[in-house]
Amino acid sequence: MLIAGFPAGAWGTNCYLVAPAAGEECVIIDPGHQATQGVEETLKKHRLKPVAVVLTHGHLDHVASVVPVCGAHDVPAWIHPEDRYMMSDPEKALGRSIGMPLMGELTIGEPGDVKELTDGSKLELAGLELSVAHAPGHTKGSVTFRMPETTEIPSVFFSGDLLFAGSIGRTDLPGGDMAEMLDSLARVCLPLDDSTVVLSGHGPQTTIGQERATNPYLRQVAAGGQGSGPTTPPRRGM
Repeated sequence: MLIAGFPAGAWGTNCYLVAPAAGEECVIIDPGHQATQGVEETLKKHRLKPVAVVLTHGHLDHVASVVPVCGAHDVPAWIHPEDRYMMSDPEKALGRSIGMPLMGELTIGEPGDVKELTDGSKLELAGLELSVAHAPGHTKGSVTFRMPETTEIPSVFFSGDLLFAGSIGRTDLPGGDMAEMLDSLARVCLPLDDSTVVLSGHGPQTTIGQERATNPYLRQVAAGGQGSGPTTPPRRGM
């Protein structure tokens, strides 16, 4: 298994390229702001051929390079229908203008082929199996992707901006909702094995076991919503 990731752009959003091995087909997860060069360099380094882009949610810092990446390789982009509008109207998703200098660097709009994700579905792409879980809270259309455990690696969980090392995604932008976030943490994250590797939208990798033991939000939902967990998560990304 090959998972190559790098932080991209102004928000340090983690973009991941996932393949069975070097020289194989791959899936690209969350090519965000200024990710195009990193994607191309990683494809060349590992001799990968992309077959799809999959998106954990529609915020600009996760989708800003979707159009050029999909266009360059003639591949579809997968996104939950409740976040699809964000690709064409990022300012509405943020509830404010993102500023002309930044806008000048972007290609706003949808790629030529957009496919919609559904809760509980399994994507069979590039010889990989990605289980999709709808996980609203950060946005209405946030999803996570989980790869099953193999003899080589433990289960891998691409959490987007649902779960970070030591924190969770912000809920103060349009579509964000703390009650939905806590419900998604309980429903999507808590049932996972402690050995599950968490690759999030921002920051370092962690494990479910580590977060179950130390993350104040996950500890709060594990206790049935009781306790004194913080009410406002620190801001990472959009």
